[in-house]
Amino acid sequence: QVQLVESGGGLVQAGGSLRLSCAAFGSIFSINAMGWYRQAPGKQRELVAGITSGGSTNYADSVKGRFTISRDNAKNTVYLQMNSLKPEDTAVYYCNADSGDSEGYQYDYWGQGTQVTVSS
Repeated sequence: QVQLVESGGGLVQAGGSLRLSCAAFGSIFSINAMGWYRQAPGKQRELVAGITSGGSTNYADSVKGRFTISRDNAKNTVYLQMNSLKPEDTAVYYCNADSGDSEGYQYDYWGQGTQVTVSS
């Protein structure tokens, strides 16, 4: 019903910046909370940042002060601005969206993942 398309990943040196984008396509009635998760090899997937439909945000302690999540509701897009990147930020980053349909049911959608690699 809803597909999430991510872009913006890549290779960057420590201290550099990247901006991830995730656009939602398909049959969209409403997009509620959106977020970014990441998973490094051998590690569990963790929440990096989340944002509600009203713009309230929360961040993992490890990225506070460095990452900023935002959204453009007109474009059904969520962004993750990543500054002062560290090698430990290296992971596959996944976009997540909590979507509701016209009858009030909600669904959990995931992007395909985009690789972020930070070199030292």
